[in-house]
This record gives sequence, C-alpha cells and structure tokens, in this order.
Amino acid sequence: MFIPKHPTLIRNQIQARLKQLRTTHPILAASFATVQRCCGKASCRCSRGGPKHTSQQVTFQRHGKSASVYVPKDLVPEVQAWIAEHHRLKRLLQEINQLTLALIRIHVTHRRRRKGRS
Repeated sequence: MFIPKHPTLIRNQIQARLKQLRTTHPILAASFATVQRCCGKASCRCSRGGPKHTSQQVTFQRHGKSASVYVPKDLVPEVQAWIAEHHRLKRLLQEINQLTLALIRIHVTHRRRRKGRS
C-alpha cells in the first residue's frame, strides 16, 4: 500500500477507507472447513471402512477456546460470503491503522515545514 508524504493526502485515504467500512451484510469471524466424519451408526457404511460422510463447519473462538458449528449445505455460500466480508473489513482496518500511524509520524515534519514558510 502506498502511503503519501502529505497529511492531507493521508487523511483523504483514511476517509475513503472509513467509507468502505460501512456494510449491510452479516459478518462472521470464523474459518470454514469441509470435514470427513463417521456418523456413529453401526449399520452405516462408514463404520465398516467405507467412505465417510462429508460435512461443513465453521470454527471460531469462544471464551478463549475453539468451538465449531455445523453449517447446512444450503447455507454454505452465504456463510462463505460472511467470512469473506470479515476478511475485507479486517484488511481495511489494518490499512486505516497504517495510515493513521503515518499521519502521526509525519505530523512534526509537516508542522516544521509550515512554520518555515510563514
């Protein structure tokens, strides 16, 4: 990411990213996984060494521990979009953080330059 050297340009980039933070979609801070599992029924093919059942789940942190939730097949595309929205917002927040730190760093230099001109 390019960070300009002038405070006004940095502020403009921050404002542009703050506008992008607005969302109308749900946000899910989790990871998505497809897993293979045995169902536990004695009469099922998976318990006799056959192919296991495929299911989808999301894993997230709850009270400092990992937790998983089953995702129904018809919800998979939506859940993946919610996770993607979380990643997009997280990336935007990191960019805003970098720009704000650059604004702090350049403040003194810019103030000295302005003082020398007047």
